[in-house]
Amino acid sequence: MPTYAWISLFRRDWQKLTRDQQVAFLRAVVIFVEDLAAGAGFRPGLRVKKMKGHENIWEMTWAPDGRATFSYAEPVQPGHPHIIWRRIGAHEIFNES
Repeated sequence: MPTYAWISLFRRDWQKLTRDQQVAFLRAVVIFVEDLAAGAGFRPGLRVKKMKGHENIWEMTWAPDGRATFSYAEPVQPGHPHIIWRRIGAHEIFNES
């Protein structure tokens, strides 16, 4: 089973989301984890793609204007991917530091 952690910016962003946005993200994460565990790529609806100009940062769409960024890290459990959640929010998170 994939494992995860988050950086402090993600937690700060999370606290700014509405309850409905948090629920929408968690629903998308269920699908994300299923796809990650299967190892056959992500469903098109998640729109997972590598961010341009960043070596190891990816983005996922969890709502029409909902984005989350993540990176892959060294596995915590051998053979299982480890994800670091970096930012979450609307599209403007890409313009913030």
